Amino acid sequence: MTAAAAPVLSRQRTRAALVLLALPLLLVGAVVLAVGTGAVPITPGQVLSILLAPLGVSPLQGYEEQQAAVLWAIRLPRVALGILVGAGLAIAGAAMQGLFRNPLADPGLLGISSGASLAAAMSVVLGFHAFGMYSLPAAAFVGSLLSTALIYLLSQDRGRVNVTTMLLAGIAINALCGAGTGLMTFLATDEQLRTITFWNLGSLGGATWPTVLSALPLIVLGVLVLPLTARALNAFMLGESGAAHLGIPVQGVKWLIVTLVALSVGAGVAVAGTIGFVGLVVPHLLRLVTGPNHRTLLPASALLGATLLVLADLVSRTVAVPAEVPIGIVTALLGAPFFLYLLRQGRQETGL
Repeated sequence: MTAAAAPVLSRQRTRAALVLLALPLLLVGAVVLAVGTGAVPITPGQVLSILLAPLGVSPLQGYEEQQAAVLWAIRLPRVALGILVGAGLAIAGAAMQGLFRNPLADPGLLGISSGASLAAAMSVVLGFHAFGMYSLPAAAFVGSLLSTALIYLLSQDRGRVNVTTMLLAGIAINALCGAGTGLMTFLATDEQLRTITFWNLGSLGGATWPTVLSALPLIVLGVLVLPLTARALNAFMLGESGAAHLGIPVQGVKWLIVTLVALSVGAGVAVAGTIGFVGLVVPHLLRLVTGPNHRTLLPASALLGATLLVLADLVSRTVAVPAEVPIGIVTALLGAPFFLYLLRQGRQETGL
């Protein structure tokens, strides 16, 4: 390490530590704001009193039964699902960017979202109701896994995963699934078309505790295990050969990361629809603040992604009351201009 690089590294470590301390507090603040805001207002004191009531703790502040019912049955499941989906999308995005060594990489490149969209559209148009109200999420999850498995097979090169081929296969599968979704949209009735369109734009409006529990194991698996690949992702910055020389089992790590990304994003898309820009913008923003070290970047991405999606959902359900704006529109309206700004700043700094 050069003498000039040492202060820069020290500042990055300090900022990383501060970010990891601040993000949990920011998430808690977003949760308190989200669960208390709506047609039935609930103060932070009432929220705490309602949550502690089942434990027999005397209420810190009086509340009505309607407030308790709204909190437990509507707002808490919705916020919990926002935390799960946001964390899963953001940490998956950070891992994909590290794997492809490209800050513009996104989980959607693997065809996960497009495969889920095609399967969801087919389930609506063809009348698949085998699992009742969970038929559409189940179909979407299966579609995401099938598209990912197909890309796995296409990216094999003499028993090894070729990342470049994987990227190109993902683009092709995205196009193919997009055409299939377009065909299903063409064949759909007006009612089916509304269902497909709303699902493709993303929403947390259907959140229930069973929905949260159905996505919880797969997303939590990704959020807990992906940070364990931080050392390998840091080594990948030297290239696959460099990582192999450092003792990293390159092929095994690739399979692990892609599998965890597929499970996390597939589960999130299945229960909340297609939500863009979270997996792209969040890691990119944090990388500018904390540096490229994945030991910090991965957990910080999960925390910031959860916070941003909770706040985006709050905007989606309050900005046009009594209607609800699909959360995918909110994240795109906020994420796209911000990302263009980041790209503009990057070009100015590099002189391109």
